[in-house]
Amino acid sequence: MSAESPGLSDRFHYWRRRFRMWRGTRPFWAGLLTMLGGIPIAYLPYAQLTLGQLSLRMGTPTGAGSLIIGLLLITLGLTMWFQSIVRVFAGVAAILLALVSIPVSNLGGFLIGFLLAMFGGALSISWAPGTTAPEGSGQGAQPAEARPEQEPAGPVVQSAAPKPEPVTGGGSAPVDGTTLETNGGRHRAG
Repeated sequence: MSAESPGLSDRFHYWRRRFRMWRGTRPFWAGLLTMLGGIPIAYLPYAQLTLGQLSLRMGTPTGAGSLIIGLLLITLGLTMWFQSIVRVFAGVAAILLALVSIPVSNLGGFLIGFLLAMFGGALSISWAPGTTAPEGSGQGAQPAEARPEQEPAGPVVQSAAPKPEPVTGGGSAPVDGTTLETNGGRHRAG
């Protein structure tokens, strides 16, 4: 290997950065949780679990229904990843399918698939694409205290209420302008 060729570490960091950029432009965790929720919903009605010599089969009369719900959840998770423009529809559909899986598929895959699909759907609905700073604006990855103060976007509206005048308290000596004295009690001026 020459000194100019990229090593394995450089390639790993390159692909890791590319994956992080891809992941940041879509509801990645919502899609992952929705797909993970579809697996137990689709699998558990057909699985034969054994505990020692005890065979446990959780077959339901609507086994095909649980398979369809599970596959639809996996499809919705992939849709969240690759077609993020329909993320709200996919999130609502994932929540509805998770709710339907409770009576159809052994309490939604022993509540594991139900909870994963519910959280994935909620994350998909709440996800919004981020905005990037324009090139050369200098606001890419600065800490909050290093960012310059910006003026408000809208017009500044001043209230028409007059400023309180300093009030004299009981005697002729004026009281500080930040406090008002009324009926013996002291109150802050607004």
